[in-house]
Amino acid sequence: MSSTTESSSRSKQGKIMNIIAEVTGGKSYKAHKYGLDHADRPSVDYGDSEIIWKRRAETTRHTTYVDLLELRKTLAARDDQVLSYFLDGSRRVFKVDDIAYPQPGGRSVIYPVIAGQVGVGCCRRIDKKIVPTKFKREFVLSMPDVADADGKSGFWPATARKLSECDELKRLGIEFAIILPYKTSKSDDNKFEDRATACVQDRMIEGEKKLVAELVREGKLNQDNYLIKDGSLEYRPTKEDKADKKRYQTFKNNYNWVIGVSKNFNPEVCEDINGKPNPGFIADLPLYHRTPVAEYENPMLGDIKFAVWYIRLRDKKQTRTPFDGILKVEKILVTEEEIEAGIDSEQVDTLSAYLINERNPVCYGSDLRWANHIYPIYLTESFVKSRYLSAEGFLHLF
Repeated sequence: MSSTTESSSRSKQGKIMNIIAEVTGGKSYKAHKYGLDHADRPSVDYGDSEIIWKRRAETTRHTTYVDLLELRKTLAARDDQVLSYFLDGSRRVFKVDDIAYPQPGGRSVIYPVIAGQVGVGCCRRIDKKIVPTKFKREFVLSMPDVADADGKSGFWPATARKLSECDELKRLGIEFAIILPYKTSKSDDNKFEDRATACVQDRMIEGEKKLVAELVREGKLNQDNYLIKDGSLEYRPTKEDKADKKRYQTFKNNYNWVIGVSKNFNPEVCEDINGKPNPGFIADLPLYHRTPVAEYENPMLGDIKFAVWYIRLRDKKQTRTPFDGILKVEKILVTEEEIEAGIDSEQVDTLSAYLINERNPVCYGSDLRWANHIYPIYLTESFVKSRYLSAEGFLHLF
């Protein structure tokens, strides 16, 4: 390849970064591109000190594990189901370049440019089959806030539109939905890459919240049709939500028929009946049993109260660690009755037994988290990930 052809090829590959550098007054280094996501593997989240456990949050005051074996069998024999919708949000994040901006005093500082694909998908159970029902995908960028040197209103949306108008993206039918500025102030201890990734993560969470609200508006969720969301329900209300009392209650009401199930969790925040931290209480959870339900709050999320409990789906003999095969289950306490007296214990038992019956039917060797999966969520995850542009194709845009 001649040097002229090579230079032209490199320029074409860096088209997006060329536009960004021109619009923002930065210097693109055409740096090495690589993914920032970790492999899917089981893990334990440690040190979640912000969570405050308050009290028991169910109508029956259980002091030990609750056996769900017989109820699980009874429900399995019946031809009905209340777990109807399954939601998963996912993102793929890449470091696509380094870009430099001048600082006071004449020196320049180099910042990473992060690009991501954000996908939120929902599947529905119809006649015992799981079928895709909703999917939303976005391409996003996260840039240092200093790239908008003048702080102009509308700068980032205008830049995103200019990127999407370039010939190559038009040819591929790709648009960048938004550019998310990450903070560069020294007051934040996190690395720039982590700050940018957090911006993409927040965008994904907003997509999940919008999809839940959409299902509620369409009247899809009720006592006979619950939505199971992969991961925690610890959604942070917006400033607008908190400022308007009616809007804040609507935000909470959206989750009346939503349950969050987490494959990864921090066992250190579990407390025993005496209110003392006791991760062993979860580790020793027998097969097809659940823990009592506890109420907790996260100060960062306002006054929203959560009910949380744990269920063992797999025998410890079949897993590698004591916490494999255990699901953390969350539900937002919405009604005054729930906030005052807790969730009805029979309802907790029924939902837990249904979840046990959804566990993966086989061991998937390609997914190390198989023991913690419920099968419809596994299918929904697979559906969302199948709609991504390949990593090679995505990185080629830059």
